[in-house]
Amino acid sequence: MWIERKVLAEEIPAVAALDTRQLCELLASLGFPVDGVAAREGTEVLDVDITPNRGDAMSHHGIAREVAAKLRQSEAALPEAKSAEGKALLEVRLEADACPLYATALLELGNGETPADVQAFLRCLDATPKRLAAVDASNELLQRYGHPTHAFDADAIQGAVSVRLARAHETLVTLDGVTRTLTALDLVIADEAGPIALAGVMGGEATKVTETTRRVFLESAWFDPKTVRAAARRHSLHTDASHRFGRGADPAMAQVARDLLVARLQAWCGAKLMGAWTVGSLPAPSAPVDLTQELLVRVAGEPLVLADAAAALKRLGCTVQIEQDRLRVGPPTWRHDLTIPEDLAEEVLRLTGYEHIPSVLPPLEGPPESLSADYMKRQTLARRLAHLGFHQTVTYGFVSPEMDRQAPGPLGEETLDQPSERVLSNPLGQDYSLLRRSLVPSLLEVAKRNLKQGQCEVRLFEISPTFRGLPDGPAESWTVALAWAGEKWDADPESKAVRVKAKHLHGVLKDVLKPGTPQKVQPFEDDTILTAEFPLSDFKDPDARVIPTYTAHSRFPAVERDLSLVTPLALSWQAMHRAVQSSLVDSALTDLICADLYQGKNLPADTKAWLLRLTFQTMDRTLVGEEVDAWVVKALTAAESLGATLRA
Repeated sequence: MWIERKVLAEEIPAVAALDTRQLCELLASLGFPVDGVAAREGTEVLDVDITPNRGDAMSHHGIAREVAAKLRQSEAALPEAKSAEGKALLEVRLEADACPLYATALLELGNGETPADVQAFLRCLDATPKRLAAVDASNELLQRYGHPTHAFDADAIQGAVSVRLARAHETLVTLDGVTRTLTALDLVIADEAGPIALAGVMGGEATKVTETTRRVFLESAWFDPKTVRAAARRHSLHTDASHRFGRGADPAMAQVARDLLVARLQAWCGAKLMGAWTVGSLPAPSAPVDLTQELLVRVAGEPLVLADAAAALKRLGCTVQIEQDRLRVGPPTWRHDLTIPEDLAEEVLRLTGYEHIPSVLPPLEGPPESLSADYMKRQTLARRLAHLGFHQTVTYGFVSPEMDRQAPGPLGEETLDQPSERVLSNPLGQDYSLLRRSLVPSLLEVAKRNLKQGQCEVRLFEISPTFRGLPDGPAESWTVALAWAGEKWDADPESKAVRVKAKHLHGVLKDVLKPGTPQKVQPFEDDTILTAEFPLSDFKDPDARVIPTYTAHSRFPAVERDLSLVTPLALSWQAMHRAVQSSLVDSALTDLICADLYQGKNLPADTKAWLLRLTFQTMDRTLVGEEVDAWVVKALTAAESLGATLRA
């Protein structure tokens, strides 16, 4: 985000003594690298890179707070502005847990527009001033203090205002002029006629402030970050407000931002405050986190004094109590990312300076622990299935609701699955919104894709966790699924490829399943794809010790010879194979296959062409051409005895 140097210096005067290079280095040391510097409106602006977990720093006040902590300066104070609260002039109902606090005010606008210096400030930050006091004041407060607010045309609101979940297929025309169809997961601001804003994301066209607006209804609320983030992603609406709320805004700023907005409208256009009121209450504060001396030293790599760590955390706005060998730390309302002791230790090091962390080698702590029995079982089973001709696949653990409905029923006599308990709270998209309860749909997709690309036979397996939705949340269990698709080819060159049948998969399962396990094979796609799925516990345990049969390998090269023969059409491969092999009993023949079979127009009637490939190899020497040629002659003689001739 863009930060204007002059405004930052107003927040923390010590910045004025730093040149641009020093300020950029200081921000980088705090974890906010500067991607660029630009000159605009007679001042410098910095393009500061802020990580997603630091929504509190997405404002001039937030950056100033960090700089003040690093420079050991007093924290930048918020301007004093307090609106006397009274009774509600317009009913506001909070009907969703995603909005526990809603601060508002009703004002009658006077004459006047946005001051020139504020317009210049907004232009510096790539924000176009609207020359409407209510709109520009909201945008200026967002950039200065990081809390989104919104102004509605009060005379366009029909009846009471409610913060609720949208009803499926409700529509809202947002400020960008797009009509959006809402889902039951979207949080909206609504009046009696329907939605007037997508909460925390964008306002609605019907209630926007214009030149003719005479009364404004202000909104300064706190919305659940996950709800806002998901709605912005669903509707492809990534706004300044959704970036702040989606990363976690400061709930304590809701009333403060409302009061600052009221004060600006009073100062800029002589607005008259008709009433201010707040509905709901602040969310429960974060639980204190204990930071022990031992953990702090382990993370830092050197001894650190608890009192120094406490002082650093206090500069960040934390409440700190020193208790013997630990600190009990209460994170400030704007730091939702401080939840575990390691977070606090990292903050201490960040303010102390990473350059002071010593470079030391990690200690060596003995041999690693032995691998678990379950892991060894999965590895052994994977090798066994690979030896049986199956290819291991790895697919996404998240599926769409449509794929989830294709899944077979639960494995065995399991507890009934509750799909709602497997829904991700912050999915990558609709196609990845559920933890899968079966591996079969994913394997089916892979199998169909391979068949579409021309594979005649596809053998796949996957060993991965699946999930069941239980009242207490999703339960994970390891599952094995196999898929066999296409046509199976036998060794005989003249045999036709046959469609894979259940008996083929049953033969594989018999080899790997525990005795007595029922074999459930399910056909899909008109029986062209067969699948089977079992809990990992149904498979045989790996042997404690496996001693493979030793097979000797020759150190001398193998020799291949091809015979292209024209044979009678009625001659079978079994007869040819038997005759040639019998003639070479005393030779070094190691393999005999039919490498090609041809039946075409260039052959005599009632004949076919075979390409026989003979492989010779010995264990004790290199073969010479004369003896190999003699063996080939014997093979040809045996073939000719069956009516075969050399093909011209």
